[in-house]
Amino acid sequence: MKTIPHHQIAEPAVTCSTCAACCCQLEVMLITDTGVPDRFIDTDEWGGEVMLRLDDGWCAALDRDTMMCTIYEKRPLICREFEMGAPECIEERQGITTAYR
Repeated sequence: MKTIPHHQIAEPAVTCSTCAACCCQLEVMLITDTGVPDRFIDTDEWGGEVMLRLDDGWCAALDRDTMMCTIYEKRPLICREFEMGAPECIEERQGITTAYR
């Protein structure tokens, strides 16, 4: 009986250079004051403060050319805690697999 060799294809490493900022499409509640400029703050339907998202669904603070945060030093606590390469990050990346072809 012949066996067919099985090769595990490694998932691409999650780094800043391979990130499509998919987490920047999530709703981000502002639960602490980090100094987010007012122009990036919106109010959700329950009256809570959230990061403003533009019509395309992306965070208003995301630079679309570089896919990097324009307020990185003043980003919300949730963004600070969303660790690159963590299970939550990988799950969000799988939701937009077309960005990684």
